[in-house]
Amino acid sequence: MLGAFTAGAVAGIGLLGGLFGRNRDDGPVIAELQRRIQQQEKAIDALTAKQAQAEEALRKCEEQRVKYEENARRQEELRVHAEEARERAEEQSRKAEEARRRMEEQKQKAEGDAKHADEERAKAIADAQRAQQEQMKADQARREAEKAAEDAHAAREEAEKNLREGIRPIVIPTQAQFHTTKLRLGYKKGFIHFAVAGIAGSGKSSLINAFRGLRNKDSGAAPTGIVETTSVIARYPDPDPANSFAWYDVPGAGTLTIPDWQYFTDQGLYIFDCIVVLFDSRFTATDVAILRNCVRFQIPTYIVRSKSRQHIENILEDMPNADDDVSDVRAAAREQYISETRASVTKNLHAAGLSEQRVYLVEKEALVQVVKGKQPKECIDERELLHDMLGEIRRRRAAEA
Repeated sequence: MLGAFTAGAVAGIGLLGGLFGRNRDDGPVIAELQRRIQQQEKAIDALTAKQAQAEEALRKCEEQRVKYEENARRQEELRVHAEEARERAEEQSRKAEEARRRMEEQKQKAEGDAKHADEERAKAIADAQRAQQEQMKADQARREAEKAAEDAHAAREEAEKNLREGIRPIVIPTQAQFHTTKLRLGYKKGFIHFAVAGIAGSGKSSLINAFRGLRNKDSGAAPTGIVETTSVIARYPDPDPANSFAWYDVPGAGTLTIPDWQYFTDQGLYIFDCIVVLFDSRFTATDVAILRNCVRFQIPTYIVRSKSRQHIENILEDMPNADDDVSDVRAAAREQYISETRASVTKNLHAAGLSEQRVYLVEKEALVQVVKGKQPKECIDERELLHDMLGEIRRRRAAEA
């Protein structure tokens, strides 16, 4: 547009020059026109430059627009890609969550299965243990039954053997019998209850009096005699209030209508804390039955032979050298009495199947003096008997404390 305008302006100037070239007076006008034309050309050049600048700016704007559009396209592509990535991520997250949920379900199922398996295993173990225990119980019951059968067989054989040998069975009292017997015999808690048992005429009453520090003629002494003075158990307190002792005179089996094997139970000897088995000349079946039952009931026993002075005198009279030195002969008779008595008791215990235990040889007068704290002229086992019995009392009271 500016080019056409410039060309027209130049043509116009040429025409004006032809028209007015001959007239010198027209020079200023033409000069003005030329100046104006030059100004217009400058303006046109300026416009052309501005147009070029505008076109350049337009071109740049177009390029910028294209860039913006390209950027926008790219941004859209990025957005689309990002959206797709987000969707893919969400899908993956959903799938992961689904997988986690399935894994959790599988874990819970596995834990449940494991718990069930543990419970089943524990149940199986418990069943096995119960079965084992039942088997053990059955085996134990079988062994006990076999042992009971063996024991019954042995007991039957023993009973048959005892019957052949004249030995009777041992009777076990009931709890009711224990209670009734204690009431009947005046059993008191805190006391030590001594029973002196033996055949009639063995000197039980005299021995009880001696244990109590009394002679047969003293007040409060148990009655004595050649024949049995009682058919029931007699109870005697100890004269010393400091001694919580009760002494019992048990009637001899020879005065009763019961057999010797039933003597221990019927007399209630099972309640006593200590039993003195007294004999004079020889052991009897009753003495053996008492000792055997005392072992069964864990009652301490003391085997005592009484009337030692009389027995020594009898031996002394039968000795061929009785007229020799009295002291030597009496000492020999004393030793013979002691050795023969102990050998006889050992033999009787062995024959009865009982453990060996000591026999105490005493004389009532010597025992009275020992109980009173005096020194008798002649003494065999009186001190040892009293010492051992008091020692047993101390042990029992220490065990009860």
